[in-house]
Amino acid sequence: MRGLRAENLVAGYAGRGVLHDLSVEIPEGELTVIVGPNACGKSTLLRLLARLLTPTAGAVLLDGEDLRGIPTKQVARRVGLLPQSPIAPEGITVSDLVGRGRFPHQSMLSSWSHDDERAVSAAMAATDVASLADRHVDELSGGQRQRVWIAMALAQETPILLLDEPTTFLDIGHQHEVLELVSRLRDEGRTIVAVLHDINQAARYASHIVAMKDGRIVTRGAPRDVVDAGLVKELFGLEARVIPDPSTGAPVVLPGR
Repeated sequence: MRGLRAENLVAGYAGRGVLHDLSVEIPEGELTVIVGPNACGKSTLLRLLARLLTPTAGAVLLDGEDLRGIPTKQVARRVGLLPQSPIAPEGITVSDLVGRGRFPHQSMLSSWSHDDERAVSAAMAATDVASLADRHVDELSGGQRQRVWIAMALAQETPILLLDEPTTFLDIGHQHEVLELVSRLRDEGRTIVAVLHDINQAARYASHIVAMKDGRIVTRGAPRDVVDAGLVKELFGLEARVIPDPSTGAPVVLPGR
């Protein structure tokens, strides 16, 4: 079976259980957004899908193969990850940082190739950071930096892209900018999994939602099928009305007073 899926995952930190017998399949070519309250296991699940964590039990399968048995560079050619709040080396330029996304495609004996140059140029064009190529990353605004990090992930040319809270610390304009970019990447055929805190942003941009609570999946499916007042109450303990967006039809959560 192709694609990425988790089977009966159990995981935690320092003896504290976080995920409990969790299974989920990530649909190919879709933008899947994981939502849920703080500390419910969203980022832990994403880190397991990226093989940054090893489960206590269960497995993550990539194209039917246990992720733990696949060589690291092969995983990096198939799954890209943008972690929370990444930190760039001091003084690095945009083009140099994006170029680091080509590491999985290089060996000790290989030099910078035409394919590397093409991939970096295409990634910078897709994220609209080509004009910033010679700027230092630490000089950029939050939205610009986030686009640069996404460009680095795109330069890996992976069919699957994992994004852990890509809008954290951004103002609403830059949040919209980043999510529009992620939506375009999905439209181009990539499989994307993102963790978001804002359920309205998730409902607006996701084609598939995974709702989590207490280390388990509560429900999953298309936003219009799963986002309702009952789900909001179950996840966040919030009384709310859910109405359709007048322009897109996506669910919009209106908290009660």
